[in-house]
Amino acid sequence: MEIILRPIGYIKHNYSDEEVKSSWRGVEGYIEILPEYSDGLLHLEGFSHIIVVAYMHKVSEVEKRVLRVRHRRLTRLGIRIDDLPEVGVFATDSPHRPNPIAITIVKLLSIEGRRLRVTGLDLYNETPVLDIKPYDHSRVVKDFTVPWWTRIIMERVKERFGEESLL
Repeated sequence: MEIILRPIGYIKHNYSDEEVKSSWRGVEGYIEILPEYSDGLLHLEGFSHIIVVAYMHKVSEVEKRVLRVRHRRLTRLGIRIDDLPEVGVFATDSPHRPNPIAITIVKLLSIEGRRLRVTGLDLYNETPVLDIKPYDHSRVVKDFTVPWWTRIIMERVKERFGEESLL
């Protein structure tokens, strides 16, 4: 089976890839929707947050074969790589995965024509956007659990940067 997806738009901002990678809370920017999909934005402005599905176009063929990773992003926060467990890629949000599809929730600040101004982006400039969905009550999970190793990582982040770093 072959699956062909076409972008509905692109991420636009002026941050470098390194700045995006290093940001704990994401960056501000735009999602620029292609003209033929602009009618799909009707009444989206009432939502505070949206879910963005994107294709991580900078993931190499070698990186697509990676199946075990460490949360390297946390090393930027001063956590030693040796303190982080190696886990399966499907237990992470690592971009290194067989199908480099990104799912991210961003705050929708405004809609200006075909441009959605958002904050909390963890996607590079020019990343192709495949879909947008509203974040609503049907998507909120109130009681969820996480494995032991994520609790340890979050405790280390909290110890180093305080409770507010997790919000």
